[in-house]
Amino acid sequence: MDETVRIAVDAMGGDNAPFEIVKGATDALSRSENIYIYLVGKEEIIKKELENLTYPKERLSIVDAPDVIETAEPPVMAIRKKKESSLVKALRLVKDKEADAFVSAGSSGAILVGGQLIIGKAKGVKRAPLAPLIPTEKGVALLIDCGANVDARAEHLVQFARMGSLYMEDVVGIKNPRVAIVNIGAEEEKGNALVKETYPMLKSLEDINFVGSIEARDIPHGDADVVVCEAFVGNVILKLYEGVGAVMLSVIKQGLLSSLKAKIGALLIKPALKKTLKRFDASEYGGAPLLGLKGLVVKAHGSSNAKEIANAILQCEKFTKQKINDKITEVLGNTDTDKENEDGI
Repeated sequence: MDETVRIAVDAMGGDNAPFEIVKGATDALSRSENIYIYLVGKEEIIKKELENLTYPKERLSIVDAPDVIETAEPPVMAIRKKKESSLVKALRLVKDKEADAFVSAGSSGAILVGGQLIIGKAKGVKRAPLAPLIPTEKGVALLIDCGANVDARAEHLVQFARMGSLYMEDVVGIKNPRVAIVNIGAEEEKGNALVKETYPMLKSLEDINFVGSIEARDIPHGDADVVVCEAFVGNVILKLYEGVGAVMLSVIKQGLLSSLKAKIGALLIKPALKKTLKRFDASEYGGAPLLGLKGLVVKAHGSSNAKEIANAILQCEKFTKQKINDKITEVLGNTDTDKENEDGI
């Protein structure tokens, strides 16, 4: 059991909870013998969902949690008042070292607040960014930050770059990953005040492979492995990515079904097309880790299906075994966080 990664899953969080969450958890168990899952939520409901599913019962436990934090609830108030909610109880399993990781498709705000209030930031980390993998022409890139820190300062973006570089090298396996900052042009003098302040700081770092600015149109081409920005910009990029991807898929399907000739052609190209489109399927890449905490927190998309939940859970196994949190602490742990503790959450 020493090699087993224990994962607390919020069974009640998300648009498709609890069935898709529970199904995703059991699917993950069937795909890896090295994980143990705590399904946290309303016990009777979870038991009912499990009745028709096949899974190794010795590697799954139910943790009863009678309350649920809804998406529209104010995050800080919900975390503090709903201590018996599935989200809070799952996070506490990580805080108490009973679980190595936490996965939820629930309220983004509650996950961000709960991760920092309950689990806490690692030593030296000023802000914890959300960092999803996004598909590109050359593989994947890490978008950091995509939703946690809309008021980030230059020093925060510098830390995001260093954390993202560690993640891509140790978890994804990209050696000397290329780090770029999102900008409105390639020239160093372009950008808003935040980008202009951050650029020379990134350029001076010797422990990352900083390649300069990246324009939004170049992100899908894979011109950088780590794409650094504050959360407002990152969230816009992520949502546009998702929207364009969905529209393109719909348009392609319409075109392939528009005539008899098109349908015949569709049959011929179906295997190759399916393989190509799979690379741009967001469900293949799991969730977005909240980097820089004392434990692993992964935010899955609110509309996640079982496949996305399973991939998010399996992502936790690799992340935990690579000890990324320990490496982040080692790199950033000597910085002064006193000021940040005054204005942090």
